[in-house]
Amino acid sequence: MTLTPEEIVELQTKIQTIADELAFDGVGFARLDLSEHQAHLNRWLAKGYHGGMSYMARHGTKRSHPNQLVDNTISVISVRLNYWPEAERTPSVALDDPEQAYISRYALGRDYHKLLRKRLKQLAMRISDLIGPYQYRVFTDSAPVLEKALAANAGLGWIGKHSNLIHPKTGSYFFLGEIFTDLPFVPSDEVISNHCGQCSACLDACPTGAIVAPYQVDARRCISYLTIEHFGPIPEPLRAMMGNRIYGCDDCQIVCPWNRFTNQTETREFYPRDALAQARLVALFHWSEDTFLSQTEGAAIRRIGHDRWLRNIAIALGNGSGSPEVIKALRRQQAHASSMVRDAVNWALGRLLMQPRVVK
Repeated sequence: MTLTPEEIVELQTKIQTIADELAFDGVGFARLDLSEHQAHLNRWLAKGYHGGMSYMARHGTKRSHPNQLVDNTISVISVRLNYWPEAERTPSVALDDPEQAYISRYALGRDYHKLLRKRLKQLAMRISDLIGPYQYRVFTDSAPVLEKALAANAGLGWIGKHSNLIHPKTGSYFFLGEIFTDLPFVPSDEVISNHCGQCSACLDACPTGAIVAPYQVDARRCISYLTIEHFGPIPEPLRAMMGNRIYGCDDCQIVCPWNRFTNQTETREFYPRDALAQARLVALFHWSEDTFLSQTEGAAIRRIGHDRWLRNIAIALGNGSGSPEVIKALRRQQAHASSMVRDAVNWALGRLLMQPRVVK
């Protein structure tokens, strides 16, 4: 398909309108020069900061060369979709209550992968309605794609010191998605410069010190990695630092001053599920595998499986007050079939039973 430069510019304007109609919070057209980001990735991998995420080291330079991932790609459309699920900003309330489970805000509702991919396909098909058949492929955290780098190149924000993308008007609570295409779009020329300045709030707030330097996150210390990506026992020195966080961690975003501009998402599928909103740790710890699977159907949490779910909650319980109800619940799992779960349970019991009790 051949389009004149004028037709391309007109099409890009129409795409922005369609993206608004589909409730995307931002859309841009990325420059494909990702050499600087590939160099940063190489340094990160060389330091072993990817931990057990071996897939980050695979695929060679496909991440930084979109045309190596999808033949004939010459343009990438990048989109942003807000997921902030609460009308009021209350994460600190949950973090301050040791009996309550803290779940990363992005995971309280429906899994974003299918939802965002479906919406991206709708955008791609609407483009086809305008110009006829063309080559495209959609991605959302589903392939070796430097999503944040592309989004930054498309003018959707800058990569902050915590390694998340930040937009000055909406903060950082959003998902990213891409359309790789053979259409010759003009890259966005309004790239947003870095506005982190001298701020170190995210580095100071990280519970485990995983942000080892500005723009450098050691995943091996990151609670999001430990509770989601890590398959084995969580390193013992880090357990007490995890508090009541059982799936992911938002601390670096909670303290980011740019997130004061965040508004509640218009995508109702991201609103908190009743079973997870303000859930008590001990109640979640009682979930059987069948209950876990039913209560997390269609949610991102389901991907960690029941054993890692119990591992995470056992550690969170071990960081709590150790009520008789909690001690009883932990002891019931001491004979669990998984050695990983047993290890976490025994650590929690050892920690709680050694604590001095305050008589009221």
